[in-house]
Formats: sequence, structure tokens, C-alpha cells
Amino acid sequence: MSLEFSEQAKAKIEALRERYPIAQPVVIPALHLAQAEFGHLSDEAIQLVARTLELPYAHVFGVVTFYTMFRREPAGTNVLRVCTNVSCMLRGAYDVLASIEKASGLKAGESDDDFHIVEEECIAACANAPAIVCGTKYFLDVEPDQAEDILDDLRKRPRPESEVL
Repeated sequence: MSLEFSEQAKAKIEALRERYPIAQPVVIPALHLAQAEFGHLSDEAIQLVARTLELPYAHVFGVVTFYTMFRREPAGTNVLRVCTNVSCMLRGAYDVLASIEKASGLKAGESDDDFHIVEEECIAACANAPAIVCGTKYFLDVEPDQAEDILDDLRKRPRPESEVL
């Protein structure tokens, strides 16, 4: 059985296609829609995006594998993107990442049902470094001792990435 976009996703993609003279600018939003609908970007989901946008599979695959926001494997409900770029690093991001890993029992790149931990290059919250983003929720000026509270908060009120759409 091949994957198909929902009617709502098809309508969103078509509306985006009308805004641009070529399909390439629609690749990232179409991949976000596919990831939200199917949970991750399997080869079949990437093929669907390529077919829908009439683009080469290799082009769409290249976009998927370039950006850390796209997942090739299923992940937990909450994807914690822990920034370790220079501003966050200088203010203790690696200690924050270590505390998140310890509290969750996961290493960066690993998942369980509740969480997926990502060491992120930048989440554009430098003024409040170190920072973590999960869905639309930003955790700013994070201290390592806040890890348990952050995970507890997300268990009570999950922030799936699909809420971003």
C-alpha cells in the first residue's frame, strides 16, 4: 500500500504551489506535512513528496538528509532540540544536554515513546542561551538542574512537532 497525503495536506501543498513559479520552494513545507502525517520520512514518504512536487527523488532526499528537523526514523512524541551552537555552548549547553540525557536515559539521537533528543546547531534563541525547543515551546536560560522539570512538563503537556504546522 503506497502512502498518500490527506486531502487537507494536498490542499496546503497546492496552495503553496500557486505561490511560486517552481516547485523547489515547496519542498520543506511539503516535507513538514509528510512528517506530521506519517510520523517520519521513510523512503516511501520522500517518494510521495517528490512525486507530488514533480521533483527528482535525489533532490528531496538531499533536503531531508541536510536538515536536522527531518527524521528518517520514528521518534518519541516530544522532540527536544538542545542548541549547542556557540552562544549556547559558551553558556553551558553541553552541561544542559548531559543533564537532559541523564534525566531521560537517552543520548542525543535516541528515542523512546516520550522523547527524542537532538543536538541542534541553532534554534535562534541566542539572547537566552542555553535554550531548548520542543514543538512550539521554548525553554530559555536553561540550567542543568532544570532537566527533570522540563521532562515532567513535557510528559504532562506533550509538544509534538506537528503543532508547529
